[in-house]
Amino acid sequence: MLNRWFLIRPIIMVLAFSMLVAGCAGKNVAGPDALSGKSSEMISRTIDEGDRIVAVARIALTTAQGNYPVRVALILQKPSWLRLEMLPVIGTPDFFLTATPDEMRIFIPSRGEFYAGKPSAENLARFLPWAFNIEDLVMIFSGAYPRLPGKDVSYKRFMEDALMRVDMTAPGGDSQSIWFAQNGQPVKLVRKGADHGEIYQAFYEDYTPGSPVARRITIKMADQVTAVSVSYTDINIEKATDMSIFKLPVAAGIKTIQMD
Repeated sequence: MLNRWFLIRPIIMVLAFSMLVAGCAGKNVAGPDALSGKSSEMISRTIDEGDRIVAVARIALTTAQGNYPVRVALILQKPSWLRLEMLPVIGTPDFFLTATPDEMRIFIPSRGEFYAGKPSAENLARFLPWAFNIEDLVMIFSGAYPRLPGKDVSYKRFMEDALMRVDMTAPGGDSQSIWFAQNGQPVKLVRKGADHGEIYQAFYEDYTPGSPVARRITIKMADQVTAVSVSYTDINIEKATDMSIFKLPVAAGIKTIQMD
């Protein structure tokens, strides 16, 4: 049986948003269709799906059991492509994770264990003390916001002090609010479920001049205890179309353990 706490040390990306506040002065509340069509797409395309983030980062996971820092190599691509390798102080990585829209694979060399299954929050929770959707992780740690379920998402936007707030609501009731600085950079995200209860908050911090990427991004769960923060120490953005790097090959002589 999997040790649920084995990865209480690692996992968890960096894109920015385009200009959203141009021409939006004052404190007038816009209607639900204020960000429909091209306007809603505009705020997630500073880095598009053809751009790939290659980075080295420090990830800090906080739980009721304590704080667990780890250094990782990350490769991310919207909306849900991920490769993560733990970087030990000495020696070779002992944890590999890859995810595509269809499959997640995990390899733990020291145990000779190779896992494969759907990239679901439930499967990720087998290695972490909390469940989180892979696509949400990729979008947030790429500096973007997750997609709400369903079609016909409604939008409202208005000014709060010096920030532009955008409220998004799905027909099923799921919602999220995002706050942008005047230069279009996201500052904060609050995600709520269909029952209107808060699920988590995300904070985008430490932008460097000329960079569309926040160098520190933190997700805080609604329990006010569990949190994960990624701090990028080295980051590059490149064009890429070969997605094979996101499919971890099975090592010779290792049996695949199906998670579904």
